[in-house]
Amino acid sequence: MLEPLGFSVQTLADFPNAMDVVEDGTTFAQNAALKATQQAIHLDAWVVGEDSGLAVDALNGEPGIYSARYASLDSDTNAGDEANNLHLLKQLENVPLEKRTAHYVCHMALSDPEGNIVVSCEAYCQGRIRLEPVGSGGFGYDPLFEIVELHKTFGQLGPSVKAMISHRARALRMFVRLLAKTDRQPS
Repeated sequence: MLEPLGFSVQTLADFPNAMDVVEDGTTFAQNAALKATQQAIHLDAWVVGEDSGLAVDALNGEPGIYSARYASLDSDTNAGDEANNLHLLKQLENVPLEKRTAHYVCHMALSDPEGNIVVSCEAYCQGRIRLEPVGSGGFGYDPLFEIVELHKTFGQLGPSVKAMISHRARALRMFVRLLAKTDRQPS
């Protein structure tokens, strides 16, 4: 999506001196900005930071920014996808299907090498949490996250469908539009 604008993209794996950024923000926007600005200053390069996760309405937005470590919030261990899914189902144990509305969130931020955020955007994908996992595709909460209109979970949908409707796909399309409009762009 960035190629038509004349950009080539590298990942942090391409930079042996990339740092580990502590995600201690309280929102997806803050964590995306932390990742972008700290890496940009450290690498002296333009950097896109992204933070995303799942927000369940019946749980007041949990797991939210703790999505990747939801099952291990009370311990020092890092839980995997299966443990996080089981923990989510336990938290929703007595919640009927029609009240399990949820959405995925993705926030993207672009920082210049001086640590100034130049582009920032957030997008969502609406759905609900199924009573049990369905499908083996994707990762994270994908087997539980159902797109109601399609009657399928992200775990059942192929990558081409997810590339069109996911929170990340929507955020990236918004990001590209905003980047094209700004007068400050990576060179």
